[in-house]
Amino acid sequence: MRLVWTIIFALVTGTVFAASPEDDYIAARDKAIAAIAALASANEPVETLDAAGAKALADLEGRLSTILGPLAVADFPANGTINLGSLSDADIGFGMLDGLRYAKSDDGPSLVATTRGLLERWLQSRAAELDENFRLPADIDAALKLDAFYTQAINSDAAFTGTLDLSLKKPEGADIAFARLGGWAQDIGPNPDQQVIVTIVKGNSVMIASAPAAPPVPKITACDAVWTSADDAAQKFQEAYQASDLKDETAYDAANVAWEKGDADYRACMGQHLPSEPVFPALLAQAQTLADHMAGK
Repeated sequence: MRLVWTIIFALVTGTVFAASPEDDYIAARDKAIAAIAALASANEPVETLDAAGAKALADLEGRLSTILGPLAVADFPANGTINLGSLSDADIGFGMLDGLRYAKSDDGPSLVATTRGLLERWLQSRAAELDENFRLPADIDAALKLDAFYTQAINSDAAFTGTLDLSLKKPEGADIAFARLGGWAQDIGPNPDQQVIVTIVKGNSVMIASAPAAPPVPKITACDAVWTSADDAAQKFQEAYQASDLKDETAYDAANVAWEKGDADYRACMGQHLPSEPVFPALLAQAQTLADHMAGK
């Protein structure tokens, strides 16, 4: 009898067992990933895989557009394209954050929008990663403080390294407001292409904006000297490794340690000195303006 009443209640309400649009999106995404993996296992031509991937991404983009609706943030277009780079785990861009990307140009500001639910699901999948290099905390606040979050979520062909966090006044109605200055690169060392990254979580809405630092971040002589010294030391170890016909693993490891420490020390130096530079108030203002616009001001 209890089962009968449960079924009757479900029929009356019509919502108890109904899948949400987010559930439908995740199911469609996972089905597409499995289908493309099956095509790859069957050694189907690359053209077949590409066509299947493009069709599936277009479908997922439409689903996300329905979930998110048009964007209304100053200086960004109303319609976006899917943030996922690929549905094949053999490609760069696989596994990025589920959402839409909005940008007027390839080299200007961009914004990735998603929902709190989709972000939480994505973080849960990253928290379960067996490879610790790709593992992220499931908590949103904790994840936003890690460079690896931005590397995995909103960019696919370079790693993000932060220079320093930027203080924000939380916009009215926002649950989370976080800003970081940093940049994407495929190598370590000084990176002049700094970006202001701002994340706003407001209710079920999540937005992550990235804009070129304006004005550009200046060189700081003391910090450049820190990197130059580390690079010189690493180069000597690298030369010893080369001279050993690539057999001296100790020299090879020492070179990498010197470069990595030099990179960390350089960024720490920038974080210490940059707040005293004349450009810093403008960078703070840029971050605050982004945050306010994303929050609806």
